[in-house]
Amino acid sequence: QVQLVESGGGLVQPGGSLRVSCAASGRTYSTYPMGWFRQAPGKEREFVAAITGSGIRTYYADSVKGRFTISRDNAKNTVYLEMNSLKPEDTAVYICAARTYNSAIVNMKALWEYNYWGQGTQVTVSS
Repeated sequence: QVQLVESGGGLVQPGGSLRVSCAASGRTYSTYPMGWFRQAPGKEREFVAAITGSGIRTYYADSVKGRFTISRDNAKNTVYLEMNSLKPEDTAVYICAARTYNSAIVNMKALWEYNYWGQGTQVTVSS
């Protein structure tokens, strides 16, 4: 079992910055890929960013590339999403996900690759 708890969401003005965190507990954290997804009201959950277990490789949605940065601190069992130049369309619940399957991952951006999910943290970008 893996438990994921997000924190750090809030209200920020357009152009501002925010960092959200996801603390993991349970099974060995440092060996599995982690991802961030988001879901806005009335919309489907969508991929934002992902990072391999080692932290060497990262992946981003085109809509956030160059503005968001995913990172992880395996000593703290925590993954971060640094968000800069925020836009109103970034408003959503940001949800952390983990993948613990033993098989090789095929698509880091696919929801179905992840088997554990947090409850999410609200990020609102508004003036």
